Amino acid sequence: MWHDNILGTVGNTPLVKLNRVAQGVPCTVLAKLEYFNPGASVKDRIGIAMVERAEQEGRLKPGGTIIEGTSGNTGAGLALVAIARGYRCIFTTTDKQSQEKIDVLQALDAEVIVCPTNVEPDDPRSYYSVARRLAKEIPNSVYLNQYDNPANAEAHYKTSGPELWEQTDGTITHYVASAGTGGTISGTARYLKEKNPELTVVGVDPYGSVYYKYFFTREFDKTEIYPYVTEGVGEDILAKNMDFDLVDDYVRATDKEAMQMTRRLAREEGMFVGQSCGLAVAGALQWCQTNRETLSPSDVMVIVLPDSGFRYLSKTYNDRWMRNNGFLDRPTYVTADEVIALRRRQKHIVHVQAGDTLGDAIAVMSEHGISQIPVMDGASVVGSLTEKGILKRLIATPEARNEQVAGTMSDPFPIVPSSLHLEHLSAYLEQDMGAVLVQRTDGSYDIITKSDLISALANIGRTNSESKGKHHE
Repeated sequence: MWHDNILGTVGNTPLVKLNRVAQGVPCTVLAKLEYFNPGASVKDRIGIAMVERAEQEGRLKPGGTIIEGTSGNTGAGLALVAIARGYRCIFTTTDKQSQEKIDVLQALDAEVIVCPTNVEPDDPRSYYSVARRLAKEIPNSVYLNQYDNPANAEAHYKTSGPELWEQTDGTITHYVASAGTGGTISGTARYLKEKNPELTVVGVDPYGSVYYKYFFTREFDKTEIYPYVTEGVGEDILAKNMDFDLVDDYVRATDKEAMQMTRRLAREEGMFVGQSCGLAVAGALQWCQTNRETLSPSDVMVIVLPDSGFRYLSKTYNDRWMRNNGFLDRPTYVTADEVIALRRRQKHIVHVQAGDTLGDAIAVMSEHGISQIPVMDGASVVGSLTEKGILKRLIATPEARNEQVAGTMSDPFPIVPSSLHLEHLSAYLEQDMGAVLVQRTDGSYDIITKSDLISALANIGRTNSESKGKHHE
């Protein structure tokens, strides 16, 4: 038997028991391994469904262009459909995503536009906005919008839900999944709850996403939104595919918990999976610990593991990246304030005023040996300068050194509280600007760069090693 094209291999992914990482949990814990799909993720399922819906509705015609905003996996699923059916693909993504994801999309003959992560969803630079704009500008194109497209959740209602029911012979009692667009958790949960209304559905969210608080309060709280490292999960919007009424409980896991569990799944279970998989398992085990008294040996919990570890080789499976982000052998209690204290920096932040010339700024940066500097207007932060930006400006316009810095400066560095924890601080520093401003209680600012963070982590590690040595003497 053979398939007419690659799309015939989507679905029917295996269900495998978790043994070591779930040791001590008083029920059976199974993992749904979605990286067995041809595009290596759960999103292959919705790629087919959304394209077919667009074809049926006449929105996608032969030779047309598929446009979508994606963290990488949905793009890969759509690219497979495009190859099989003769469409062109243009995908927008964010600078937070791994290079491997971009490489995969380009290898599948898709065009990729990288947009900034740290902007509002309705900002014209966001990957949502750019995708919508392109769909308006390009003839015979369609923006599929996985967040609000009902074909997303419907695909899981028709495939993921029935598979889990059949694979467990109807014994599944708990279903756990992380959520981004909401399609996977909502579509699957709807089917399973129709089969067993008593089934418990648990959502897992990263810190920095709005879903967790919204589930409990039905309040969209913008203060909950801040950068996090875990890719392809959580949201800064409320996707229409996310049906909170189908979810019974919600838990959160940190970036560090997600990354460490991802590596444990590979090392201890032989499951070479991606970051959101670690997040889902970490959250599920946390929920099991909190709700131990409600679980029994006859219960069967299934956790969806959405994608493959091959898309995170330069990140989660790279020791250097893990250490630089504080995910390996580093204390999670370190804050921005402690990083500043560890690096012995000058008392007042070095800055330039908006009215200074670019030449003045270059002189100040050279004098202090720094590669980025904030721009102030009086006591207000209005912009930033980096070596990269200055060099680009001077190459294009050499006389710009005599002009005010306002013509060269970029957006201000992100401003964070001094109590911000290390793992969230590192998420900010992953952005292109590579620096943050730390606001003190007296209204003044300090600055932290990537090199400051690395130096502080090294000092912490050295202090810990010395303490252990003294303890053993």
